[in-house]
Amino acid sequence: MTREHLDAARRPAAAMTRERLDAARRRAAAVTREGRGHPGVTLAAVLLGFLVLPMLMSGTTVALPRIGADLGASGAALQWVVVGYFLAAASVMLVAGSLGDLFGRRRVFAFGAVAYTAGALAAAIATDILLLDVARTLSGIGAAGVMAGGGAILGATFTGRARTRAFGAMGTTAGVGMAIGPTLSSWLVGSFGWRATFAVFAAVGLLLWAGTAFMAESRGATRGRVDLAGSVTLIGALGLVMFGVNQASESGWGSAAVLVPLAAGSVLLVAFVLIERRSAHPVLDLALLRRRRFMAWCLACLFVAAGAAGVTAFLPTYLQGVNGVSAQGAGLTRLMLTAPVLLMPQVGARLVNRGLPPRTLITLSLLLIAAGNAGLTVLHPGIGALALLGPLATLGVGMGLVIGTTDAQALNEVAPERIGLATGLLNTIRAGGATMVITLFGTALTNLIQARTGDIASAGRIAAGDLAGPGRAEHALHFTDAWHVTSWGMAGVCVIITVVVWATLAPSRQPAATTSTS
Repeated sequence: MTREHLDAARRPAAAMTRERLDAARRRAAAVTREGRGHPGVTLAAVLLGFLVLPMLMSGTTVALPRIGADLGASGAALQWVVVGYFLAAASVMLVAGSLGDLFGRRRVFAFGAVAYTAGALAAAIATDILLLDVARTLSGIGAAGVMAGGGAILGATFTGRARTRAFGAMGTTAGVGMAIGPTLSSWLVGSFGWRATFAVFAAVGLLLWAGTAFMAESRGATRGRVDLAGSVTLIGALGLVMFGVNQASESGWGSAAVLVPLAAGSVLLVAFVLIERRSAHPVLDLALLRRRRFMAWCLACLFVAAGAAGVTAFLPTYLQGVNGVSAQGAGLTRLMLTAPVLLMPQVGARLVNRGLPPRTLITLSLLLIAAGNAGLTVLHPGIGALALLGPLATLGVGMGLVIGTTDAQALNEVAPERIGLATGLLNTIRAGGATMVITLFGTALTNLIQARTGDIASAGRIAAGDLAGPGRAEHALHFTDAWHVTSWGMAGVCVIITVVVWATLAPSRQPAATTSTS
């Protein structure tokens, strides 16, 4: 141990606390802001974004069976209506956060709002599944700008307890979107057709763009250059990996259609890491990945979002296909999951502000998500909505308790001038994880059904909710068995992740750690 380390170990904790506060103030002063803005209106505009995006995410899943019937689509092409949106958002999120640090978070938010609106309008008039998939991908790119820019704007505008409250409000608003999205979409789909869903959200997207007029611009004090090589490599890598996984439901894991994009994506990921190590202005500061507590919160964010992603995407399909429930009925059943997401974020933020260790809260949240997945193995043909209340509410409470709180805790671990990049990374991990789980969940369902039917084409139709024709009862049982296996697997993964997060967030045993919180 060097003399400097020995001296640091002997310093009183209070002195070290003062040094940390001074360093934080110096970092805060390094953030460049243009204009004063209106904090209240800024918060409202950002919250509108986090209201609309989850609505379009969760609402689209209710419309999938109708979209498939109208456009003659099933399997990977139909699944891409959901996956493409998440994939585009995940691929571009990190780049959007980095661009916000360089050129302005408000500008990134505004660009995202315009792209999101254009994609929703294109989806509303799409006459072919390919065109719909492209439109959804464009909306996903816009969502990346809104989410990365919006989260960074909140992080730059608010600090301390106000930041915790702001992110708690963000979580509550996202919960409202998830709660209202399926119900509103199911009503629109049942009354006016699925196109009305996209048209309504396009109109709201215009309000997002208008709200940027009331935001103060902020960016990192150090003006670097765009890491074009790193950005292109990252987007290509994520796109190829997700595309390969998505093709497995139709082509099988051993096919060239799966292995080639997976291999190419893996090569690009390695190339991305090498590029970032040598870049003077990387799109991803690899030093963030070495911050133990920050990465623990990133992992927590991933599984809070991904733990229920498969249920969110495919439960409406099961209920409509197996039980013959209407789109409206499936949306109302989903309220059992989404209503707690609406109510609980402020509860979680208040518990943390009153002294509950965030480590304890996230551990409880992940365990509830695991229990909810395990509880959904009660699913069977003819099951009533009340029988699903327990597992769906458990999932919703687990998600809602920490939505927003995880973001605030993660951003507390980074310097203010890197908030945009950190927010982009958080949302990339969250959206990418949710996309991967949705894709793997759907692929697992299709492959497990295929193992029982012996026919990949019929397995794809069953997984898409099309059980019409002879053998309907048998197909329903195949779908149910596949669901049980997949749900148990998700529950087991969540338990493992809970242990990892708990251990990683454990306070350091070094003397300096006496001033930190868990």
